[in-house]
Amino acid sequence: MHRHSLPLSALRAFEAAARLGSFKAAADELAVTPTAISHQIRGLEQQIGASLFSRQVRRVTLTDAGAQLYPVLRDGFDAFQAALARLTQLRQRPRVVISATNAFTVKWLVPRMTRFRDSLPGIDLQLQASDEPVDLRSTAIDIAIRYGRGPYPGLITEALLADWFAPVANPRLGVRSVDDLARWPLICFDWHRSDPRNPTWERWFAEAGLAVSKSAGELRFSDEGHAIQAAVAGQGIALVSQALVAEELASGHLHQPFGPGIDGHTYHLAVSSERTLSASAQAVLDWLKGQSVADGGPPPLAVTPAGSP
Repeated sequence: MHRHSLPLSALRAFEAAARLGSFKAAADELAVTPTAISHQIRGLEQQIGASLFSRQVRRVTLTDAGAQLYPVLRDGFDAFQAALARLTQLRQRPRVVISATNAFTVKWLVPRMTRFRDSLPGIDLQLQASDEPVDLRSTAIDIAIRYGRGPYPGLITEALLADWFAPVANPRLGVRSVDDLARWPLICFDWHRSDPRNPTWERWFAEAGLAVSKSAGELRFSDEGHAIQAAVAGQGIALVSQALVAEELASGHLHQPFGPGIDGHTYHLAVSSERTLSASAQAVLDWLKGQSVADGGPPPLAVTPAGSP
């Protein structure tokens, strides 16, 4: 007998009758008539060529064939019930969806997931990484983290993190002063929106009062996260968000050899003004606020003069 031809309704009727010892009790449990149960089991017996029940006036008992079949079906249905119960329990757990940029998701949110589970163990979190802003009015996303200056029409926003940028490099490169900018490629990444306040290398040189130097060339990426990884790999000097490389700086995989630091944009928490946050989403929002590590940000760094040790 092939799996696709298994008589599932008849097997269900047999299992109930065998467990309850009665066609009538099985009919009551399955919300059908005793005649329907009898017909289902007759058909099953004809299909396998053996009697499954000894039929008595008020009850039925299993034959040898029925006794072989019953425990297999009983255990199978018990396993089905347990699996469905687990899935139902998972669906009943509250889930909160956060949308953020690719780099912020990987470098800021993901490293904090252990803290999240410790703080809010009863809530499931789904992270959706995209550099394109999502419409919170027409999606299932509860919270967005927007990077920019705003305003954001239709959204209720609150500043999460004031960003700032400074040069970083792998310590193995021996980068110590602005002289070293001529020795290594400048690692760049593309900004998805044109804004004169984007913290680019050109703006950094201007604010440092230095002529733009790309004598060692540049290495350009479409994503800031890739630029950070290139710096960790020792491919050059990167101008990146200090908030996103905090872990690498703390571990010594990167160091910040000289300034100045220049301000970037601001990470904002955003929710739709047309939807009421669930209690779980509000709890996640409050947790995100507590995770902010840039309460005013560190003071800007000064330029290390050329020729300094």
